[in-house]
Amino acid sequence: MSISINAAFDSGNIRVVGIEGDVATLEIVTDKHSDFYQWFHFRVAGAQGRALTYRIVNAGGSAYPPGWPGYKVRMSTDRETWRLAPTRYVDGALEFGSDGSSELVWFAYFAPYTMDRHDALIARMAREPGVTHRELGQTLDGRAIDCITLGDGPKPVWLYARQHPGETMAEWWAEGALERLTDTADPVTAALRAKATFHIVPNMNPDGSFRGHLRTNAAGVNLNREWHAPTLEKSPEVLCVRNAMDATGVAFAMDVHGDESIPANFIAGFEGIPNWTDAQGEAFYDFQRRLTAHTPDFQMEQGYGKSAPGKANLTMSTNQLANRFGAVAMTLEMPFKDHDANADPDFGWSPERCKRLAGSCLEVLADMIDGI
Repeated sequence: MSISINAAFDSGNIRVVGIEGDVATLEIVTDKHSDFYQWFHFRVAGAQGRALTYRIVNAGGSAYPPGWPGYKVRMSTDRETWRLAPTRYVDGALEFGSDGSSELVWFAYFAPYTMDRHDALIARMAREPGVTHRELGQTLDGRAIDCITLGDGPKPVWLYARQHPGETMAEWWAEGALERLTDTADPVTAALRAKATFHIVPNMNPDGSFRGHLRTNAAGVNLNREWHAPTLEKSPEVLCVRNAMDATGVAFAMDVHGDESIPANFIAGFEGIPNWTDAQGEAFYDFQRRLTAHTPDFQMEQGYGKSAPGKANLTMSTNQLANRFGAVAMTLEMPFKDHDANADPDFGWSPERCKRLAGSCLEVLADMIDGI
């Protein structure tokens, strides 16, 4: 029986170059109107009883080739539990396999967060007591930009995720944050809701998410380079969210992402903005120190470099919001690999750990909110 490889579904991405015997040669498809690619997600049928090998032969030309060494593919037979598959990166090709124990098997760059799951999350959260749902605007493909608002406190907090759609760990984090904040029996988040009003956008890029993009929206635009001058024609997702932020103000903001190369969780800040203040910067550094002490799933040794004074890129949301509002703003990066300082050999960095880290972030924010 021949195998069948298919990616024609929500968040799917792969192109079959050829299948010869038990070896499938594959390519990742670029984002529409863009050269970016690295996200993949596909299904294999007819895999029962056959040890199969898959080779993604254009991996070496992807957006971030340094992300492949040390990386392991996620594999599932039920689309719920995603385990690490033995993986190697050789001569620009990513190679991995399945052992024939299941008729159907799915592979992905990271555990997928489909638009169907997003819609279910929004429906579930909108029914929770004290929650308000708003559609801030629509994407180029006509999809909703959903925002969940909750809390009665005076400090406006914005949490937003998945500007880059292939970084699905970001929406897993957002799900965890929403579940903690809507738990009325949780004393930590009850206190937070009394001191802050939360505005949460779990998915900034629904079009790219559905299309199986790595980094861009339906127009091939990187949303995290649009925050200085978003437009309806290129980046309505950013425009509607930034307009909503202008209406509420922003005291604290976290932009949630994934990093291809660094095997650790870390935070990037807003050094180099024209309106920098030492008090604002100290609150940012204090958040990092507290989170490092709070959980083994965070660290400060690895991360991005800092911009020189006056050299911050204001097209990026964290820099724009820190400069625009005086906010304590930050970009949380989670790994496609694993958090090596606290590694999991079976699951790597996983959806469950994303959600737990969201809880840790909220616990640290609760300790600091009075001073922000």
